[in-house]
This record gives sequence, structure tokens and C-alpha cells, in this order.
Amino acid sequence: MTLDLLGDRLRSELSGRVERDFPLRRLTTYRLGGLAAIYVEPADEGDLELLGAALRSVGEVQTLPLGRGSNLVVSDDGFPGLVLRLGAQWSWIRAEEGVSQVRAGAATPLPQLANWTARRGLAGAEFMIAIPGSVGGAVRMNAGAYGGDVSKVLAGARIFNLDRLEVENRGVGQLDYSYRSSNLSERDVVLDASFAFDAEDAAEVRNRMESFRAHRAETQPGATQNAGSVFKNPPGESAGRLVEAAGLKGFSVGGASVSQLHANFFMARDGATAQDVYDLVHEVRARVGRAAGIELEPEIRFIGSFRQTSTR
Repeated sequence: MTLDLLGDRLRSELSGRVERDFPLRRLTTYRLGGLAAIYVEPADEGDLELLGAALRSVGEVQTLPLGRGSNLVVSDDGFPGLVLRLGAQWSWIRAEEGVSQVRAGAATPLPQLANWTARRGLAGAEFMIAIPGSVGGAVRMNAGAYGGDVSKVLAGARIFNLDRLEVENRGVGQLDYSYRSSNLSERDVVLDASFAFDAEDAAEVRNRMESFRAHRAETQPGATQNAGSVFKNPPGESAGRLVEAAGLKGFSVGGASVSQLHANFFMARDGATAQDVYDLVHEVRARVGRAAGIELEPEIRFIGSFRQTSTR
């Protein structure tokens, strides 16, 4: 009943999009998963304030901020709470004070930001060309590639907290960054972020970025159902090398399999389920642990409920 009341209230109060039983598979790169009990695309910050107030009034409801869905797997049973996604109005880039400071909306695709800065001779965002996520998601998880990550170029971000109903300006030092993580909770919504880049010859920036793009195309699966790197790299090691060394390239569980091109990418064939991906990740993790004595930590996130399966 709580979700019914919440859905009715949000539909009557918010200007943006509010839907019940929304298919999340449309919004994830794996194209898997069930329904969100409530799905919201707020029209503006006013909608966020109304959303936060409504959540406060109905009691405990799980929330999930969602970007481009490039690092998560949603359960086949769906998500029994509220999914919040910022729409096209939060996708923008603009120059700020000085030559090299840039602000971008949370829904801005990272490759778009990389191209925008490269054209203007600003260095530091080239690694983003290889990440199919959004600015908001990148700020949340300290996204990185090719030796770069968000913590090295972020100046600060504007965050709306759904519990306190206020916008906070947090500098990079207030986000407690570590490898692929921050201190942002599921009640924190990234609105936009400010980056500090270095001025450099535009041709050199472009060449470096294009080398990253070419390397990605050669070594990683492209437009197929996957969610990027599955495991975090252990200190001084490569997760992909460990999976390959365990003889697991091409290994499959149900409709999910380890890529033959890059062993830290797991693919989902037509007919695959989210449970297949979950089972594959845990089976590969167990086998690498037995072979190398290293326990890999997943980089992708599993949302909702999954059956716990024993590993062989």
C-alpha cells in the first residue's frame, strides 16, 4: 500500500515522468532485469524536493539513482522500490571561470564530455571516451580507465540529498574517493559536476583520446550486451589476466559467458537472464580464488534479489 500511495502522490505533485511497474531492462546495457515498482524522471530541482518530501512522509522506501545503466545488473524479479533517473534536461556542458574549468550536467554521457574538451584543447578527460556511463554515475563511482579517473579531474559536484531536501556543494575532497567508490549514498542525487582540466594542444589531446578509443575497440567487446569491467583490478594485478589464467575465456553459465576478447567482460546472449549473469560472476570469482588465491571484487552492481547458488 505504501508504494501505491507514493505513486499516486508523485503523479499528482510532480511535473516530470512518474510510472508504475516500469521495465528497467530498457535502461541498462545488459538489457536484462524486471520492473521497478516506481520510476521517476524529475523535471527540475523542484520535483526533487517534492519527491524527497513524499518519501519522508510514507516511511522506508528503497531508492536507486540510475544513470546510463552501464555498470549494473537488475534482478529478473525487478526492484521493489523507486528508481530515479535524470533526463535530457540534465545533459549539458558549459565552460566556467577561467580557460580550463568545465561544468556538466549529471546525465551528460562521458564520451560526449571527452569529445567536447578535446575539441577545445583541454586535457584530462580523454579516458572518459572508453566509459559508456554518465557524469553522475562517474562522480558516484569514481569511474576511470587508462590511468585516469574522476578524482584526478573533478573540482566538485552539486548533490541533492533526498533526506535533507537540500542541494549541497561538495568538493572532491569531501567525496572520500577510493578505487571505484565514493561516500555517496542511494539518497544522494548528483545534479552536475565541475571539472578542472589542463590547456594543451588540441591535436595532441585528440590523438591521445583516439588511441584510447582504438585500443578499446581492439581489446574490448563493443555493441553487445555487457556492463563493462566485471571485477575491480586487485592491487598490482589485472582482473582480466587472472580470469584468463584460470582458463575461463568463453566459460558460460546459462546464457551468460566470459568474453573471448577480454576476460573481464561478461556477455549476455539472447535469452539470458540476470540470474545467469549473477551465477557466472560468482562461479568465475570462486574459480579464480581457487586458482590464484585472490578474491576478486565485483565492479558491477547487482540490484534486487538473486538466488544464492553454490559454486563447484
